[in-house]
Amino acid sequence: MKVQQLIDSGRFRVINEGDGGEREITTPFCCDLLSVAMGRAPSGCAWVTVMGNMNTLAVATLADAACVIMAEGTELDEIAVKKAKDQDITVLGTEEPVFEAALWIWQEMHG
Repeated sequence: MKVQQLIDSGRFRVINEGDGGEREITTPFCCDLLSVAMGRAPSGCAWVTVMGNMNTLAVATLADAACVIMAEGTELDEIAVKKAKDQDITVLGTEEPVFEAALWIWQEMHG
């Protein structure tokens, strides 16, 4: 599954489209502790979190996440939105809980 398929699904709102639409998603990844995500987020993951700040984007870049999904209605702060735009990081949003958003991605990937 590619990031663009998440965007096209209509299930997630686009906070910043970034340049990762053609990136292949390797797995969904759920984590709200940045130090854990930094060391354990797999490259190419769709990282589902409620942490909406600039540090989240820095960790997403370090971990080489395909995209970040803000769950449970959380939003990026204004500084983080600007950073996402400046660094072409794809950030999506949903009202769904973290687990349910990640589960939907998993199910779409594995039929």
